[in-house]
Amino acid sequence: MSNYKLDQTDCAMLALLQKDGRASNVKLANKLNLSETPCWRRLKRLEKVGYIQGYQANLNRQLLGLGVLAFVQISFSIHTDKSLVEFEQAIQKIPEVLSCHNISGESDYLLMVVSESLESYEKLSRNVIRRLPGVTSVKTSFSLNEIKASTLLPINESEKS
Repeated sequence: MSNYKLDQTDCAMLALLQKDGRASNVKLANKLNLSETPCWRRLKRLEKVGYIQGYQANLNRQLLGLGVLAFVQISFSIHTDKSLVEFEQAIQKIPEVLSCHNISGESDYLLMVVSESLESYEKLSRNVIRRLPGVTSVKTSFSLNEIKASTLLPINESEKS
């Protein structure tokens, strides 16, 4: 992690970019009451120190035919460094896995997985997920209704300085 401390303007810039990653430097500068060159320098600094990791479009998974959202709990019976590393490397290669977290509790990992249908998820589970290195138990819960989905992080501009 960087030693760089965010100030109020940095926080405001991050908040604006989370809402509109395509905002031009001119638009950012105007909203932040900065001239264009200092605004651009701040933006580049935030990218360089890692606060901004990249830019992407948020896509509608249903319109792309990915109507099933599953939360998958993965358990291991034997925890070796080799099996955990192999599992984590294999997970990186599965495009349907949107996120993977090593968690505390009864399970070892929690995955968020998308699929076209229950049938396609069943095939993915049987042919891919259950065959991952070290996996001994798979428990799946399906989202019935997505109440909130966001990638926006809370940024409290007033606490920074």
